[in-house]
Amino acid sequence: MSNFWPEALSRRRLLMAGSAALTMPLFAAQRAVADGGKGIVTLKPAPGLAPIMGSGQAETSVLVYNGMVSGPVLRLAQGKPFQANVINGLDEGTTVHWHGIRLPNAMDGVPGLTQASIKPGGSFHYAFTPPDAGTYWYHPHDHTARQMGRGMAGALIVEEPEPPGFDRDMLWVLQDWELLSDNQIVDGFDNEMEGMMAGRIGTTVTINGTIPTPVSIRAGERIRLRLINACLARFMALRFAGHRVVVMALDGQPVVQPFEPDGGITVIAPAQRVDLLLEATGEPGSKYPITDEFYGNDESYKLVDLAYSESSKLTISTKPIILRLNPVPKPDLTNPVRHQLTIVGGGMSGMGMGGMMGGMMADGNSATPQIWAIKGPDGLNQGMAPILTLPLGRTAVITLINQTKWWHPMHLHGYSFHVLSRNGDAEQYPHIRDTVILRPKDTVEIAFVADNPGDWMFHCHVVEHQDFGLMTVIRVA
Repeated sequence: MSNFWPEALSRRRLLMAGSAALTMPLFAAQRAVADGGKGIVTLKPAPGLAPIMGSGQAETSVLVYNGMVSGPVLRLAQGKPFQANVINGLDEGTTVHWHGIRLPNAMDGVPGLTQASIKPGGSFHYAFTPPDAGTYWYHPHDHTARQMGRGMAGALIVEEPEPPGFDRDMLWVLQDWELLSDNQIVDGFDNEMEGMMAGRIGTTVTINGTIPTPVSIRAGERIRLRLINACLARFMALRFAGHRVVVMALDGQPVVQPFEPDGGITVIAPAQRVDLLLEATGEPGSKYPITDEFYGNDESYKLVDLAYSESSKLTISTKPIILRLNPVPKPDLTNPVRHQLTIVGGGMSGMGMGGMMGGMMADGNSATPQIWAIKGPDGLNQGMAPILTLPLGRTAVITLINQTKWWHPMHLHGYSFHVLSRNGDAEQYPHIRDTVILRPKDTVEIAFVADNPGDWMFHCHVVEHQDFGLMTVIRVA
């Protein structure tokens, strides 16, 4: 297959990641589930140790929710109230962002915008009712690169009132880690060179907090495979050898028409989620690799094997599996408010490592050069000042233009949006997302009903890009 990524990304670095994955020992079962539907959940981020490299290996110093990497799986019920007390056991501020949930602005978890940072030893009470079923996740939005890069992320599953007809529900939280030979995490989460290029790409990839072992399945099963990319910067392009996969939902939102991904390869950017229908059509006793090919054939690696039990084949059901659409408002495209946002900057752009706004972030932080920016109707983004204001209740159509040479997963808080077109062509399979990929030089058109008032962050989810300026605020009022 072709290489998705610019050639400037270090081949040696990616080969390190590939060789790490290729030599992975076998991984532990998925972590325990915290039921978010029966009361108040307590989350305590704190330092800890985790056996990322497997049993018998040196443990890694991490930052964790409730002592777990990845964090406890929160299972909520669609349309039912949820509450969480977050108690900060770190030595720095933190928050929790409930990624992809359409919730009240005050619950969104962005320090300096929707709440104050939770100070060490302090706490914050979150409360909201999730309107949409699907696959979501939670993570910090203060000191994001360091806290996420050291392990702070967890799955948030909003369950449908009536379970769909899968034989099994399987969840993979995908994270990568930049580790030293002693299994400790490499410091330096504010690296300007990484910030102006691809971001921090780890050298070890884990599933549910540890290096993966073969995944046991039985021939004939129909599996709902929930993928969450909780990496800081790593994109993935997953090939399921010998298997047909069907995309059922993107970023928690069921697709109107389930489809097979192009070339059988599932591309998933940082912060995105994909729900796949995986039909276990392999032979009993056989193994089939799942490979990540995003960075090209030379840098591809095996993520994990599907390992079939010796049990006899089940008869695969022919009954259709239907995920009911969520109540996301449909945009009125006859008379929308239209805006254009343009991404500029980054490495190989001619801007340099601090070439904008005097080389400093618009919020006045003299320690952080602004390497990226977003151009709006009135010029460049200015810290947390809104780049545009949308009238409450109107349909907004926003054209996103990527003038850079890098890929950007752009995430809008508080909303799920319809992806209308890419480079002038209508999307082949209509879908709704909260995080959309902008490839180099892409133009993507999105639409949504601006029905959720507040100041909402809009940013790249390559976290180092966000940290170095690729973020702004959209006001709905």
